[in-house]
Amino acid sequence: MRSLAIIPARGGSKRIPRKNIKDFLGKPIIAYTIEAALNSGLFEEVTVSTDDSEIAEVSQGYGAVVPFLRSTEASDDFATTAQVLEEVLGKYAEEGKHFDCACCLYPTAPFVTAKVLREAFTKLTEGGFDTVFPVLRYSYPIWRSLKVEGGRALMNWPEHLNSRSQDLPASFHDAGQFYWLWVDRFHESGRLFTGNSGVVELSDLEAQDIDTETDWRLAELKYKLLHGIG
Repeated sequence: MRSLAIIPARGGSKRIPRKNIKDFLGKPIIAYTIEAALNSGLFEEVTVSTDDSEIAEVSQGYGAVVPFLRSTEASDDFATTAQVLEEVLGKYAEEGKHFDCACCLYPTAPFVTAKVLREAFTKLTEGGFDTVFPVLRYSYPIWRSLKVEGGRALMNWPEHLNSRSQDLPASFHDAGQFYWLWVDRFHESGRLFTGNSGVVELSDLEAQDIDTETDWRLAELKYKLLHGIG
């Protein structure tokens, strides 16, 4: 079975400039994703899709390949991850290289590990799923969440005003780290999340959205705590 790791890392980043190669505890943040993919032993190639020559150079320095630069169409603010994957898989197909599975790994996911990549791969290949991705559990039941209208707090689901937390179903959200997928099914659906997607659950310490400088500092603190770094 042939598998390809695809790391989408375009150069433009407005909220955190040069985000994909910004230093995270001593090395470019993209290096963590590349190293996790390489250490998993699951991939024929670990490729970075970028429109930026500096990102390409950094990525190659950590063992990834950059066989081509991303097109302009797949590099603007409106390009979807699915479009990027289709472009990469199409370029490889033009060279006669075809893959059974692919894994889209985000470049700002320093918590991803070879172990969880292998766990998710096993779920994909043995569980009958179209795709598999990591999730986090909401710490508070969303069924008792509030909205604010006209300055007043109102329940989104008033019927759960007096429901006990332990009686409500758990809810989850995408951890934003990676997606394993079957290439043929992805070509058919064009989607990373289908009605037949499986998950691996992470703990709160194993993930962090990084959209602001505050998020970045929180991620570094979490990483230090998780890995026992003083």
